[in-house]
Amino acid sequence: MTPAREFPSGLRTSKLIVLDRDGVINHDCASFIKSPDEWRPIEGSLEAIAKLNFAGYRVVVATNQSGIDRGLFDMQTLNAIHEKMYQMLSPLGGRIDAVFFCPHSAQAECECRKPKPGLFRAIEQRFHVDLTGVPCVGDSLRDLQAAEAVGGLSVLVRTGKGEKTLADGGLPEHTWIFANLAEVAEALLAMGRGDPAE
Repeated sequence: MTPAREFPSGLRTSKLIVLDRDGVINHDCASFIKSPDEWRPIEGSLEAIAKLNFAGYRVVVATNQSGIDRGLFDMQTLNAIHEKMYQMLSPLGGRIDAVFFCPHSAQAECECRKPKPGLFRAIEQRFHVDLTGVPCVGDSLRDLQAAEAVGGLSVLVRTGKGEKTLADGGLPEHTWIFANLAEVAEALLAMGRGDPAE
């Protein structure tokens, strides 16, 4: 585990980043985000995505959404939530290149629910990339485990469930830890500039 405000100068990543949604981009809720009204961005997260876009990064979301399987909301509602995210990003010049989601509960024992790597394998296939070394940002252990399974760079943020995840321990050995998505973006952009993050 590496608490950090910057990545090492020798680290090289492709210009792709994979983000969990709840707890990374938006505030999480123990009873699930069930409507667009409940979806609220974490301060600085949308700006961070826009900055990454301007620097040439493709931003992809990989999110477990078991509320669908549980009957808490339907696909139309999930699409409306994501439409709100897109609309709030647009004035900032930001975009999400794709959203990959698992609609299943743990009982389904599917291959796409994190910590299994199915969503990440689907990203590799869609974008014709290898996720080895690609930053994969999450706030829960299962996010990091899914990233590790495909050779991604496990990045934990302290927002959402991040503080609890850190306190619980058991993180992948080479996990990088940042306060929030804004700090992750600044660290990646500093790498591109060839200077350390402030």
